[in-house]
Amino acid sequence: MPRFPLIPTVIVALAIAAMIALGVWQLDRRAEKERAIAVYAQNFEKPTIAFPRIPVGDELLFRHASAMCLEVIGWQSQGGRSRKGESGWRQIAQCRTGAEGPVLLVDVGVSTDPKVKPQWGGGPITGTITHAPDSRSLIGQWFDRRPRSLMLVADLAAPGLSATARPDLSSVPNNHLAYAVQWFLFALIAAVIYVLALRWRAKTPASDGEAGNDRT
Repeated sequence: MPRFPLIPTVIVALAIAAMIALGVWQLDRRAEKERAIAVYAQNFEKPTIAFPRIPVGDELLFRHASAMCLEVIGWQSQGGRSRKGESGWRQIAQCRTGAEGPVLLVDVGVSTDPKVKPQWGGGPITGTITHAPDSRSLIGQWFDRRPRSLMLVADLAAPGLSATARPDLSSVPNNHLAYAVQWFLFALIAAVIYVLALRWRAKTPASDGEAGNDRT
């Protein structure tokens, strides 16, 4: 019987190689995220811009921007916190900005009442650019490479609401190093388990043979 069974060894080797590749990829993602965070930190100090009307990726996150909400055509709510640290529901206005074009999303404040109907009909608005709520799952975002939608977190709250906490860099996770270490550990554990299995497999026939000799 061969010491290294071909098919199981190939399968395990491919699995270990895939784990190592995922670990290396996470290290690359860590470097990319560090560069992105450096850009975001600089955005806080840059002058106010007009809110982009087309998807532009994440390079404008944390920039201060202005926009005109011609008309509120809908509302949505999401859990969040006010600048005072109180939990509640963020009230996000869906704004018409022209005859055509994408809808502008504006977080106009936090309410403690999930059924509140904000008294705000639109107008000029300034705030900080952040990601809009995204219904896609994490796995869905991996396969769907479209940039995430952006929205404004208003500087001033609408009447009856508390101002939403301003976006900050702590909301940008950079745990890719931990993920890389996990993948490398998985690869090491898989290799150790397979080596131990091969050693046990090599000893088993010898033990059976010795038992047969004792019976004779």
